Amino acid sequence: MSRIKVWSFLIVSSLLFLLSSCGGSSNKSSSSDISFQVGDLLNEASEWVGNEIEVEGLCTHICAHGGTKIFLMGDTDAESIRVEANKLGRFTNDCLNQIVNVKGVLKEERIDETYLQRWEEELKIQPENHGEGGGCDTEKVARGESVDQDTLDRITSFRERIAEEKEKSGKAYLSFYYIEAISYAIQ
Repeated sequence: MSRIKVWSFLIVSSLLFLLSSCGGSSNKSSSSDISFQVGDLLNEASEWVGNEIEVEGLCTHICAHGGTKIFLMGDTDAESIRVEANKLGRFTNDCLNQIVNVKGVLKEERIDETYLQRWEEELKIQPENHGEGGGCDTEKVARGESVDQDTLDRITSFRERIAEEKEKSGKAYLSFYYIEAISYAIQ
């Protein structure tokens, strides 16, 4: 009788060990193997902020001011994410209109009332240039903005979107995600 109990215990223990070691849980802190398409990343972005991830998408834009930013698009132009070169220096022009795989750390930028008030104050001091006040047209599209709005209309629109977000989720800010690149490869 005790032999049956020992064998049963060993079998159950072995099965539990196998189940737990074969991927029963996902550890997001060891995310260097985590790979996304742009749309999938944007859908899950809040869960991956601060983690190293890989993303693949079509490079639709390279910032003309030094090539320090590119934008990767998913299945539609509504699925777009900014990638910053940071320590890489700059992206090569070869990226444009190519599928690019980027490894980097996912970051979150929050736009809230304090951000908008600072932006209004900056506008009083100096006129807006490319890259300031939220970026170029490609950046606007990535944030779901109209490219035809002037800056004050954009600020008003952000306030309206923040109010909608607060009513819907309780958050008094909008989240926009970007990647600080560690490496990249053109496919």
